Amino acid sequence: MLRRCLGQIALVLGLLLTVLPAAAFNPDEVLSDPALEARARALTVQLRCMVCQNQSIDDSNAELARDLRVLVRERLTQGDSDEAVIDYVVSRYGEFVLLKPRFSMRTLALWGAPVALILIGAAAVFVFARRRVALPEGKALTPDEEARIRDLLEKP
Repeated sequence: MLRRCLGQIALVLGLLLTVLPAAAFNPDEVLSDPALEARARALTVQLRCMVCQNQSIDDSNAELARDLRVLVRERLTQGDSDEAVIDYVVSRYGEFVLLKPRFSMRTLALWGAPVALILIGAAAVFVFARRRVALPEGKALTPDEEARIRDLLEKP
């Protein structure tokens, strides 16, 4: 009984949480042409809200996000290509506005750092493992040394 009740509560909460991103989108922003609207939605998912920073402008309720959604739709209705719209927004707000940065010389460190760190870590593990194997073992104790240690341990 309790399990069923908890399951129903989880279902209701899950449904409520799936509606939240839709609440960020205003009906007056929707374009009448379904093809243009689909392109606009695809573009707004790629752009970062400068206020929320870890949300796309498609999911954000911030006023700036709304302005950017409207700007994207205006550019599309003027006949701009998807790439031209992205370039226009990036020219105004910088590369940071892209949720997935482009690969360029400026972002080389961003894209290359994880690979470089993994390679450095693998090399360090390899070097330390080889050193550990190469450590010389100590000499065995002589019978006199063993007897002396036994005597020391047996004394109270």
